[in-house]
Amino acid sequence: MRSFTSLLALGLLATVATAAPTTRALARRQNETDTDRLVFAHFMMGIVANRASAADYDNDMRLAKAAGIDAFALNIGTDAYNEKQLDYAYVSAEANGMKVFMSFDFHYFEVGNAGAVATLVKKFSGYTGQLKVDNKVFVSSFVGDGLNPQQLRDQAGVDIYLAPNFAPAKTASAAPVDGALNWMAWDSDGANKAPKPGKNVTVGDGDATYTQWLGATKGYIAPISPWFSTHYGPEVAYSKNWVFPSDLLWYTRWTQILALRPRFVEILTWNDYGESHYVGPLASPHTDDGNSKWVHGMPHTGWLDMAAPFIAAYKAGKKTPEVAEAAEKLVYWYRPTPKTADCDATDTTMLPAADPANENYFMGRPDGHAALEDAVFVVALLHSAGTVTVSSGANTETFEAPAGASAWKVAMGVGKQTFKLERGGKEVLSETSKRDVSETCPCGIYNFNAYVGTVPKGEGGEDELAAEGMAAIRKGLAEGVKCPV
Repeated sequence: MRSFTSLLALGLLATVATAAPTTRALARRQNETDTDRLVFAHFMMGIVANRASAADYDNDMRLAKAAGIDAFALNIGTDAYNEKQLDYAYVSAEANGMKVFMSFDFHYFEVGNAGAVATLVKKFSGYTGQLKVDNKVFVSSFVGDGLNPQQLRDQAGVDIYLAPNFAPAKTASAAPVDGALNWMAWDSDGANKAPKPGKNVTVGDGDATYTQWLGATKGYIAPISPWFSTHYGPEVAYSKNWVFPSDLLWYTRWTQILALRPRFVEILTWNDYGESHYVGPLASPHTDDGNSKWVHGMPHTGWLDMAAPFIAAYKAGKKTPEVAEAAEKLVYWYRPTPKTADCDATDTTMLPAADPANENYFMGRPDGHAALEDAVFVVALLHSAGTVTVSSGANTETFEAPAGASAWKVAMGVGKQTFKLERGGKEVLSETSKRDVSETCPCGIYNFNAYVGTVPKGEGGEDELAAEGMAAIRKGLAEGVKCPV
């Protein structure tokens, strides 16, 4: 869960062609001859205090590695359990052939205290699980403009590849850093909310800004995220309620990444359930900060499955993904209710926030909801061309999908959601989703999270929250509301 974030969107009814980067100024491709392209996933350490050993990280490591992810960016604050959990994560990374690195969250660390950062960098720099780039200890951050890179290097006493989330508008020169992370993975109005008429800062705009600021020799960490929706009411101190346009963002952004070819890519995120942009499993051990109201029963690992061929293509320097015959699948997602569903009588955000000056809080439907489409989105990952049929309630559409990856959508209809692949009139794959689209508000709230599934279904059974991951599910709910559902 964060108090800040950023930016992207798309949509309509038929095919969505593979797109080149939609930048107002074309971002420069980085290091086109490099063969060391790396993929990271941002991992929130602030919700895993309940992990009891390195083994509790093993499944995350194995799943990430299988998808082609090279390292977890461990987002840390100043919690008392930091070093214990970092040790577990580093040990698990080594045991599973993965890498990790620290991403210092400067909502908690102080930019004027480079020593606190340096102490942790030095302590964990010798672990086998530590990611090194250009033979240097890799270090990143969330925000952090004002940190003195040279002080950090001097006090850590080790060679550091520093790629923080500095903002070009706040840090005039990129000279003191080796690279930088752009957190702007969603289109926005430039003020951390959904685009408004005449105000649309695209993800491509961010690519152009960062690559021009970094120049030809410094590593750009390009962001990619599948979704953004958060819905905390006054039952918590960090009330916030908005969405960024997401729809087919996961597909569109991967096609942009293949065209841009940055040295690094960072998935935002593996496990930030509070903002609904997790691609890791619900069952991954974590505590509940109140997000379980819109997260339970809403798996996202299908997005991880979809990413795998794109990651392989990115590392190989290819412009389009290739799909093996045994890996063919349909990946689909949709919200559980149409935008017209009326949850005002029971929604948790119908009361004012404790802080009247809270600019992240909106009552009722989340800010930005009008930019989202009432649609079911499907990505076909095919070895050879086939016919895809999607039924959403009473709405049915059939598409001729080519080999490789292609994206499609159908107008959302209340009822069952079914997906089918055929070739030569014979059924190849078929599933009916476990989650219907309904006009009934789940847990009585406006839930703008996405339900993600695959055809065929993924291995390992249902992905569900553990008890600790839904401990706060009833906090703030209206009396008599059934939850979980």
